[in-house]
Amino acid sequence: MPVVLAGQAPASFELKSTSLSLVSLLLKLPDLEQLRAEFETRFGDIPNFFDQDPLLVDLSLLQAEHAQASIDFEALLSLLKARKLKPMAVHGGSPAQIAAATQAGLVAVSESALPHRHAQESPQEPQNKVEADKLVAAAPAKTKPQEEPATTLVVEHPVRSGQQIYARGRDLVVLAMVNPGAEVIADGHVHVYAPLRGRAIAGARGDTSARIFALNMQPELISIAGVYRTAETPLASEVWRRPAQIHLFSGEGGDKLVITALAG
Repeated sequence: MPVVLAGQAPASFELKSTSLSLVSLLLKLPDLEQLRAEFETRFGDIPNFFDQDPLLVDLSLLQAEHAQASIDFEALLSLLKARKLKPMAVHGGSPAQIAAATQAGLVAVSESALPHRHAQESPQEPQNKVEADKLVAAAPAKTKPQEEPATTLVVEHPVRSGQQIYARGRDLVVLAMVNPGAEVIADGHVHVYAPLRGRAIAGARGDTSARIFALNMQPELISIAGVYRTAETPLASEVWRRPAQIHLFSGEGGDKLVITALAG
């Protein structure tokens, strides 16, 4: 026979399980000066890219020769906080690295405590594609956001040289020209229904499914989830000054930008 015991809940608090969305910094090298320089290159002209976002320092991708390297976590945390990030936890790394991280105030978390990462199927390679070179900056982890972007940001006027537009947490639609020297950035997709002659960055916070669309593709720089290509490597004639889209393809050879002409 079941026994039911009377209970009393605390009046002042409750304890419940919850989950917290974190930006992950997958550290590949222990060289903090290189990290600082690459952060400056990647985010130096976007001072409001981060907004006190909680961050997980992930050491699981440190190359084998650096697996036991000493890391100055005090300096690392100072670097990250200067970029308006809030380092909270650490994952991976050697016991000595974890001990140094916890000494600096980070909380060590196990693999089981992290959100389950589902393996994504590799997309089919499109026909008549143009593959771009790969350069990966020291940027947040490339993961697909759990939530769809909020309301799309629509810009109806031309984006002038020196101007920067950032659609934080959403897609960006530009209905006029993006001039040389201008920059359009979105955490989701970037659509330019006019000539794209400046810089376009989609998936700025690591969304590998983000894409760039333009009716007239003449960019100075294109980037998706930290993988980018500059105008120093010209686009092929079948996509230059033509309607085209860009997406990220992950294969055995690594991540590549794929530029595909759109039907006219």
